[in-house]
Amino acid sequence: MTPELEARIVADSRDRVAWLRARARGITATDVAGLTSDVSIARAADAKLGAGPRFAGNAYTDHGRRREPEIAAWVAATHGIMPSSALFRAEAEARHLATPDGIMQDAVGRITLAEIKTTNKSWRQIPRTYLRQVWWQQHVLGAERTLFVWEEHDDFRPVHDEPHCLWIDRDDREIAKLVGLATRLIDELYHRTTGRTPPSRNPEPESRREALRERDMFRALALAD
Repeated sequence: MTPELEARIVADSRDRVAWLRARARGITATDVAGLTSDVSIARAADAKLGAGPRFAGNAYTDHGRRREPEIAAWVAATHGIMPSSALFRAEAEARHLATPDGIMQDAVGRITLAEIKTTNKSWRQIPRTYLRQVWWQQHVLGAERTLFVWEEHDDFRPVHDEPHCLWIDRDDREIAKLVGLATRLIDELYHRTTGRTPPSRNPEPESRREALRERDMFRALALAD
């Protein structure tokens, strides 16, 4: 990993308290997974601010956490993508965050990621929510492709000897949609926490540079502790 990429690590999931605190200050792959409409933005804002139902995990998520190190070891052995627990920020926007399950950087700096899931279903195609997570991680890390790996289980016992895997290439069109939705989510958080319209939407800003500077300042405040 290059020093430039390493400098963008803001937390590690092995320190769960610090990791959760850092995630709360930005927009993560989990946040954007369900972003599709105004209703979904409002729902995501509820969750970000602690309103609405809280999900503390269940038997399926517990199983996934137990199996992930084993699957990650398989990914490393078969594809050379090493396990990762680091939370990264995007190069251009510090509030865009992602924690990929695996990362590999080659000699010329190209980044490849891995994303690991467990499921009790036989998938014909990757669920759209997971694709959004993959595209967001690619955006944050600047990755060109991701090895999506999933292990099917029956009553928490793996069905196959090895996990399934599929390469997902970077999709800049889908990433642009997600970035736009994430911006709207940040604006919604700003509005809810201040009661004001985001500065970038004021009808007569003093200048574009000033408007952008003020907008980003207030967006940061909207996601602060």
